[in-house]
Amino acid sequence: MAGGAQQGEDDPITDINVTPLVDVSLVLVIIFMAIAPFALTSGIKVLESKASAAVGKVSKSESVNIKLELSGRLSVNGKETDFKGLGMEVAKALQGQKDRMTILTADDDNKVGDIVRILDISKQFGAKKIAIMQTLKPIQREKKG
Repeated sequence: MAGGAQQGEDDPITDINVTPLVDVSLVLVIIFMAIAPFALTSGIKVLESKASAAVGKVSKSESVNIKLELSGRLSVNGKETDFKGLGMEVAKALQGQKDRMTILTADDDNKVGDIVRILDISKQFGAKKIAIMQTLKPIQREKKG
């Protein structure tokens, strides 16, 4: 017969049955496909604007401007503060504002952890919208000689 050696009645079955393995694998693939969209939806919504083309509906006077300098200086609407007092300053500045918008201006070389910490504190103290504004570095022109 075409199909290999025949086994007798007393011989143990040595072939591997792959059908259960394929069934379990396909069920796992379906489960992962169903769960994957939910795993990607966590995070904070941030309005990102380029410094060269920053156009928005909210003016500077209607928003809270937080500035983080590379040296670590932190200011809210021009008033210098630290991380401990940031929440209270943001809460005071947001009082009476309709949009409750916070604009964070930071240097490219700032630590991501500090920026996330500022965004987190802003959200905790009442900011509804958050925007990150990038500062432009001056362009150095090459001297032609």
